[in-house]
Amino acid sequence: MLLGQKLKKLREENNLMQRQIGALIEVDGAFISKIENGDKPINRIHLHKLSTFFKVPHKELEQLWLSDKLERALHEEKYAKEALELCYRNYQK
Repeated sequence: MLLGQKLKKLREENNLMQRQIGALIEVDGAFISKIENGDKPINRIHLHKLSTFFKVPHKELEQLWLSDKLERALHEEKYAKEALELCYRNYQK
């Protein structure tokens, strides 16, 4: 699950409108729509407010945010999978 999908799920489970979540992190509702659809990335500084508001672990949102960031950076790279595997192996050392 991507961060935008997670935020949409949390918002819908709490019967909230996009503009309400936007107000929480001081952006407009249209921007929340773009985040939920994966068209725009969310700013890392907003994760704490969202995790507190929705009562989900900050780590969970941070992991999804980082995964989204990697996906955006690598989505058209021919050797993305191999590069990620190499990074993972090097990170384990």
